[in-house]
Amino acid sequence: MTTRSAVTARRASAVGLALTACLTATPAASASAAGTPEAGLGRYYQQRLDWGSCVKGPGDTTGTDLDKVGVQCADVTVPLDYADPRGRTITVAISRLKATDTRRRVGPLLLNFGGPGGPALGDPPVVRKAMKDVGARYDIIGMDPRFVGRSTPLDCGWPVGHSIFSAGLGRAGFDRQVALHKDLAAKCRATNASVLPHVSTRNTARDMDVVRAVLGERKLSYLGYSYGTYLGTVYTQMFPGRYDRVVLDGAIDPRRYNPRLMRGAERENEQALADWASWAAKRHDTYGLGRTRAHVLATVDRIVGTSARGLTLGTAPDVFRLDDTQVPTLIFGGISDETDVMRAAFAEQVSVMAKAANGRPTRLSPEFKELLQGTVSSKNSPFGSVQSAILCGDGAAARDPERYWRDIENSRAAHPLFGPLTNNIGPCAFWDRPREEPTQVRRDAPALIVAATGDPRTVYEGSVALRGMLPGSKLITLKGANQHGIYGYYGNACVDEKVNAYLATGRLPVNDQTCVMAAG
Repeated sequence: MTTRSAVTARRASAVGLALTACLTATPAASASAAGTPEAGLGRYYQQRLDWGSCVKGPGDTTGTDLDKVGVQCADVTVPLDYADPRGRTITVAISRLKATDTRRRVGPLLLNFGGPGGPALGDPPVVRKAMKDVGARYDIIGMDPRFVGRSTPLDCGWPVGHSIFSAGLGRAGFDRQVALHKDLAAKCRATNASVLPHVSTRNTARDMDVVRAVLGERKLSYLGYSYGTYLGTVYTQMFPGRYDRVVLDGAIDPRRYNPRLMRGAERENEQALADWASWAAKRHDTYGLGRTRAHVLATVDRIVGTSARGLTLGTAPDVFRLDDTQVPTLIFGGISDETDVMRAAFAEQVSVMAKAANGRPTRLSPEFKELLQGTVSSKNSPFGSVQSAILCGDGAAARDPERYWRDIENSRAAHPLFGPLTNNIGPCAFWDRPREEPTQVRRDAPALIVAATGDPRTVYEGSVALRGMLPGSKLITLKGANQHGIYGYYGNACVDEKVNAYLATGRLPVNDQTCVMAAG
């Protein structure tokens, strides 16, 4: 991501990522090389879009900013259920920043920043900037996937903004989590039962192919981060021959994609936390967290331990009461980005929590207040609802709470902070089973995969695995970075130049490439 809005979406994704029997005869909305859709889907593939202003009403700063730089927006009509194209329809919101170098135009580049459930409609201008000269050769397409952002909404009315929490320090915390997630699933079933079976990555990929067709294009290029790498991979498998240049940043191993997606990432998160602690220790005079890495980590442990008895953050009227199932999530969410600006933001938050743990609550910054509202209040209920609906709609989860408890207890000795989070139960344990089987990778796809060796969200091994599953792909490795999301955001010139060269020429490197994190 390359702007504050993109950073915010990625941070939300980082928290949420933590991120199938009964297969029905649902047709893939594939098209022939001439663009002819399967029977019954013609009206979607052949619809005309009404391009216009992106402003939705007074105070719409995103729409206003897009209008100022020449972006136009439209709604694409798609079927709720691709197996019943004559039934209910929904809309998918897209934006387009048209190519200015029309003589050398490549085609459309569709964006997805992950989540799942992250919007991308507002991001074409900043992606074009990241692409430098080659950006002018693409129509850059922002898309809010089905039920996200400006697309047809889904909101289960949750009291929390996502479903990724820790089990806490003991059985009492886990029992509260079981009750919470059972309630979250029940709320979705009560409010959106007819919609939930159709919230899935495979249906989002089908929507992408409708977007490709209504843009009048034979092929679609794609830039996906985090969960967006899984979506991009699924598209290549469902619609072979319909894609052009594909960049996957921070890839997921499709074989490991499941509702407990963060299992196995404990070591990377611990390393990212330790490296942040070293950074904070050098700035003790600013944040007061300790003068050594060990002292800073001890401060974090003390905050978590205190939260088991309740941790009060903020002063009236902005007061939040957190426990040991919620505080680890805040820590987890703060370490996916090692740029100085984000490390500083996280250090400020930990400083506030440390003072609260000492019985001295302080006033919250607007940014920390917004983060807390988005985590432990209903403010971000739509994001959390959609994110969980996608994960639960893509793959079945274990049902027995005791299985999760055993996994949590088995993880505590080696990973006391993050094990109870990555192994915790979620709403998918109480969800109806998915309508379709997960997508199997059986076709090669010549994608360019980008990965950092210390990525604490989509671990490096996932990118290596995907590289092996797609023999025609190539991998750019950034050594030494504990970073989730690199291209166009992290500021590594080596990575950015190699990606832009591929986008400019369509030619993958002859061999896998290695870049090194800049010193300092």
